[in-house]
Amino acid sequence: MRRRLLAVAFALVAAGVVLGFVFAGSAAKIAEGIRVDGVDVGGLKAGDARALLEREAAEVSNTPIVFVASGHRFPIRAVELGVQADWRTAIADARRQGDGFVPLRGFKRIGVQVFGADVTPPTTVLSGALEYKLQLIAQAVDRTPRDARLVRDGLDVRVLPAQPGVELERAAAEQTIVHALASLHRTATEIALPLRRTPPRVRALALRRSAAQAHTVLSAPVTLELGPTRWVVPPSRLAELLELPTGGATKLSIGGPAAVSWLTTLASRVESPPKDATFAVDGPHVRIVPSKAGIRLDAVRTADAILAAATRVRPRFRVAQLVTEREPAKITTAKAQTMGIVGLVSGFTTEFGGVPNRIHNVETVAHLIDDKLIAPDETFSFNKTTGERTAAKGFLIAPVIISGEVTTGLGGGVCQVSTTVFNAAFDAGLNITARTNHALYISHYPQGRDATVNYPDVDLKFVNDTGHWLLLRAFVSSSSLTVNLYGTPTHRKVVSTTAPLVVAGKIPVKRTVDKTLKPGEIVVDDPGVPPLRTSVTRDVYTQDGKLLYHTTWFSSYRASPKLVRVGPKKKKPKPATTTTTPATLPSG
Repeated sequence: MRRRLLAVAFALVAAGVVLGFVFAGSAAKIAEGIRVDGVDVGGLKAGDARALLEREAAEVSNTPIVFVASGHRFPIRAVELGVQADWRTAIADARRQGDGFVPLRGFKRIGVQVFGADVTPPTTVLSGALEYKLQLIAQAVDRTPRDARLVRDGLDVRVLPAQPGVELERAAAEQTIVHALASLHRTATEIALPLRRTPPRVRALALRRSAAQAHTVLSAPVTLELGPTRWVVPPSRLAELLELPTGGATKLSIGGPAAVSWLTTLASRVESPPKDATFAVDGPHVRIVPSKAGIRLDAVRTADAILAAATRVRPRFRVAQLVTEREPAKITTAKAQTMGIVGLVSGFTTEFGGVPNRIHNVETVAHLIDDKLIAPDETFSFNKTTGERTAAKGFLIAPVIISGEVTTGLGGGVCQVSTTVFNAAFDAGLNITARTNHALYISHYPQGRDATVNYPDVDLKFVNDTGHWLLLRAFVSSSSLTVNLYGTPTHRKVVSTTAPLVVAGKIPVKRTVDKTLKPGEIVVDDPGVPPLRTSVTRDVYTQDGKLLYHTTWFSSYRASPKLVRVGPKKKKPKPATTTTTPATLPSG
């Protein structure tokens, strides 16, 4: 029995080997039953099969395929996008389907003949051309979804239904286009491109409640109240203030440019700015003028209150209370009471005169520094307090010292105020950190205690080292200026000594020729002033006698030239001229 089974098995193997040899065929030819992109290449040599496929590809490469999407038609040819099948690789793959050693090759080819095999060639495409074509298709096909929205026509509000959007499925559309253009068998005349529907964010159903509310808002006026004052907002105005929902929102609001403008106007009628506490002085005494809080309209909460009232049906409930907030003053009465401004610390007065423009400038700059509050340890700067002295601030042309000469300039007279401030700080015993004397000596100021300023480089500065706030007040009369510093009196003792005013050089002489004078005649218009110098030393002591400051200020003043007019020089007489006549001799 065993021998019989072995014999049968041997016979079957032998039969299989025979079949493998019989169906092995030629290794140079492609196995029967193999197709490449639907084209039968079985029994052909590799070169012949490739030539066959390239011929068929050439026949269809210029034939367009019409792709359709959303009613648009897009004819595209393979050559436009550079779509090409790799036939060499496809043929090599087809040969491997029925290749191998005999008799194994025969067995593989039997399977191919029975079941068949179809090889899809790899395809190349110009990516830039394909991307550009897809972009053109998307521009024509894509439609963004439109949300349902409310529209107003006068006092009527209605709902516009939503509209879904359409979007090209670019990745799938790319595969569809390339696969269709690379195929050698084109049975369909038109090929649909894949699309994706994009739903809207807001549908009409979501706006029904807002539409009903809008009808209510515009159905009757709204009354605004603030204390005993009332305003009536008619439906036409409510229509301007009502902002219909957009951008995916579904709720009504009071907003938009028209609402902002209207609320700003309303705020100007109801608001009042806060008033700081101030200090009133009466000689050496100071009293506090209480602060007053302001009122500010809360526009956001007021808009919400108006909308809430407007959505009520019954007229007697369509009343909105304006929402206001109390705005405290920066310097409240309580704060002013802690600042320590209770009495006169020091003061100084200077007399002035001159042309009206100079007096005007003194009044202008005095107004700029008046009521200046100086915090503890703060440095007072004259230039920072007044800013640049310009015509826009009201300054006029008046006599001024420039480069050591008296001339005219904008803001002449300002140094009268800076000198007065310096002396007030001097007598208060404050720490003076910046001071510059005038270029020329001015006799009506305390000797060596003048202070000039020039914006922005030449400044007058002192430090409030009293431990409490200081209040600087400036009082201008018809002929004098007084600067007082109010705070907590420190009872400092100020001792000062002034060095003699000494001549530091000769008087320069400036001569000019005056033809109206006689030759040799001399007229002195100004005797001039020599250069001068002096100094002032100040010692400041505390109430218990401790020395706080020992400071010396040196002042050097330029000379003012002696102005002399002289007559022209005498003219020298011209020398007399002599004429000689030759004698005439008789002829002979």
